[in-house]
Amino acid sequence: MLATIPSATLFGVDGAPVTVEVHVGQGLPGFTVVGLPDTSCREARDRVRAALLTSGFEWPDKRTTVNLAPTSIRKIGSSLDVAIAIAVLVASEQVPVEAIDGRGFVGELGLDGTLRHVPGMLSLVDAVQCGQIVVPPSSVFEAQLVAGDRVRCAPDMRSLVDALTAEAPWPRLPDEPPIPPPVDPPELSEVRGHPLARTALEVAAAGGHHLLMIGPPGAGKTMLAQRLPGLLPDLDDACALEATRIHSAAGLGLPGGLIRRPPLRAPHHGISAVAMVGGGSIRIRPGEISLAHAGVLFLDELGEFSAVVLDSLRQPLEEGAIRIARAETRVEVPARFLLVAAMNPCPCGEGVVPAACRCTDRSLERYRRRVSGPLLDRFDLRLDVHRPDPRELLHGDPAETSADVARRVALVRQRSLDRGVRTNAELTGRQLERCAPMSVPAAELVERALNAGRLSARGLRRVWRVALTIADLAGDSGALTAGHVASAFHLRSEPGFLAAQRAG
Repeated sequence: MLATIPSATLFGVDGAPVTVEVHVGQGLPGFTVVGLPDTSCREARDRVRAALLTSGFEWPDKRTTVNLAPTSIRKIGSSLDVAIAIAVLVASEQVPVEAIDGRGFVGELGLDGTLRHVPGMLSLVDAVQCGQIVVPPSSVFEAQLVAGDRVRCAPDMRSLVDALTAEAPWPRLPDEPPIPPPVDPPELSEVRGHPLARTALEVAAAGGHHLLMIGPPGAGKTMLAQRLPGLLPDLDDACALEATRIHSAAGLGLPGGLIRRPPLRAPHHGISAVAMVGGGSIRIRPGEISLAHAGVLFLDELGEFSAVVLDSLRQPLEEGAIRIARAETRVEVPARFLLVAAMNPCPCGEGVVPAACRCTDRSLERYRRRVSGPLLDRFDLRLDVHRPDPRELLHGDPAETSADVARRVALVRQRSLDRGVRTNAELTGRQLERCAPMSVPAAELVERALNAGRLSARGLRRVWRVALTIADLAGDSGALTAGHVASAFHLRSEPGFLAAQRAG
């Protein structure tokens, strides 16, 4: 007899629908899985057999063939276990075929017959198009984010079969897990001094501009970067679903449902290129840049990261996605993030005072080569961060709160949406010419920078966008003035580290 059941497998961060076909017929007893399964998927035969026997069902003493269609994509992981087990019971006539009409199944099986959660449940459930979708109890809340009241659950195979055959009611859905109380982000008003750096933070948050801060240890670079996510508005529905899908595929918990606050990722400088951008030999896992999608990627000690890791960021910074290709798989994963980086001027950190620097010429050259010119050119905002005056630390007046700055940021973000983009950093050259033309003095200022070689063609677009964000924050409209452009140049100045690199 033949049984057919819908399910899904994970393909990058998206779910791919899979039809599980099981045939039980005459022939030497055996169990074969075909349809391009990976190793963990092929091992389903042992998990399914043990789960059915321990649940009190019979294992068919016949030739059993499992086909996973379509055969053009590799089936990864254990998400097909439950569908295979139910199809075996139907094909061996232990469960009537009417019991599975309009139902799909996603989940892993334990050897004792329990249904277990698998990574990427949100994407998997979204890919199964049927009247009802059966998942493990631990996956109900995540599945309901996309399937709503179509979700059913069962703790084990015996309970599941009893519910399918109407011998018992469907198990009660678990209560919605308590949402943890929101964690208050670090407060910007705690930052004393740093007026230029605070302005750069506000411009970065409002326009989505990448920010590089260079300064000695203890100057406050990390403290400033940690306060940037608190200035960003909540994610809209589309961005929240994308970010949640990525975190689900990575196997990260979703205690609060959809991710509404922009995520902050701060990987260690020893991270590998695959961990940063994503990848894997068979299962493509999202990397840190994708986990930071719609949020902030903070790279502290930028000069300590591998040059290979840093240069792998160049294409995602431009396109907002990472394309990963393997011999049998090509996957595109969203990776649109705000990059904030901090680094010391030299390995010892005291390069701002030449007399105090203990670095050799060789170590300085090696340190500066870690960050390539093309990557530096992708930072819209670049500034030196100096240690604040002790009087400001001890007796300075409290600065603006994060809430005050966030309100201005939200207004600028809304103006960007009115222009058809999420942030000003996404505006194309044609859109800039239409919505933010330069006045004659502003254009002359830019032309002088281009002629002097201080600005590249890519840098021109970035300065233009920053100038527009500065104008939006000031509430100005119309053509950009020389003051707007000069402020953008000031926030994209050539710090001492960059000047030394150019001179070398």
